[in-house]
Amino acid sequence: MYFEKLIFIFLTIYCCLLTELIRSQTLEVIDDTELLSLCRIESQVVVLFTQKDCEKCKKYEETLIQVREELVDSLNAWVVKVEGSNLVHIYNPTKEPTLVMFRHGVPLLVPETEALNEELLIDMLLNNKDPIVKELNDNNFEHLTQASTGATTGDWFIKFYSSDSIESQRLQARWETVGAKLKNRVNVARINRHIGGSITARRFSINQSPTFILLRRGILYKYTSSEFTIESFLKFVDEDHKYTIKLQVPQPKSAFDDFTHMCFDILRENPLVWKLGLTVFSVILLCLAALNKTSRSTESKPKKKSTKSSSKKSK
Repeated sequence: MYFEKLIFIFLTIYCCLLTELIRSQTLEVIDDTELLSLCRIESQVVVLFTQKDCEKCKKYEETLIQVREELVDSLNAWVVKVEGSNLVHIYNPTKEPTLVMFRHGVPLLVPETEALNEELLIDMLLNNKDPIVKELNDNNFEHLTQASTGATTGDWFIKFYSSDSIESQRLQARWETVGAKLKNRVNVARINRHIGGSITARRFSINQSPTFILLRRGILYKYTSSEFTIESFLKFVDEDHKYTIKLQVPQPKSAFDDFTHMCFDILRENPLVWKLGLTVFSVILLCLAALNKTSRSTESKPKKKSTKSSSKKSK
């Protein structure tokens, strides 16, 4: 009897150890709803977006498992994976495998080079535990960038975005990665060209989202490529901006000039408005012309009567 109990205890311990070993070799699987809830509650969440029967996904997972313990100890982070997610395209257009770190809900896309290298991966995640991209608006833009005075606060790579632009939303994770890669070299920021940043957008003649500009040593460079990848952004800052047109940084507009520019933008972006306004204006002119003609004809009739009466008197 004693021997049977001993065997039972041994088997129990063995099963527990085996279960723990299996768990240590895999990531916890959650769905999209659980992920969104987790990102709202937890400050640090590392998630691997995968597909079944994906060899590259397995390599991503193996690397992440190797650094999971350090991420938990150092960042108190949740390390999970989602299979067949409907959210992955928001963070990476190439889809699975995709590794994203959410810092207080703000996503950071981990490039493949770092995702498959334990040392590079742990270095990137530990050094970017907080959001990097600075949020600018009309009130703090000039103070922080000092754009019109020569940018003594350093170079600035700025994204103009808008809430109604799907492409702008999908760029958030990649733009954070650009900020991580350029950390301590270039200030990476963003500004909403409709909400809080409309005056600045008009100052730089920004009329579409997303639009990117580089402010370097008092010179303005516009990013003209249609390729919105991390590599293309970094190459532009390091090399390609040298081959674009150098522009003078526009000075802040006066209140009157800004109002005029705003009216022009409204008419340009809403052609029906100025067409309707032109129609109404034309109708008003026609009405005034008709009234003026009627008034003149009314005034001319009494004059004829008075002329006739005067001629009778003279007879």
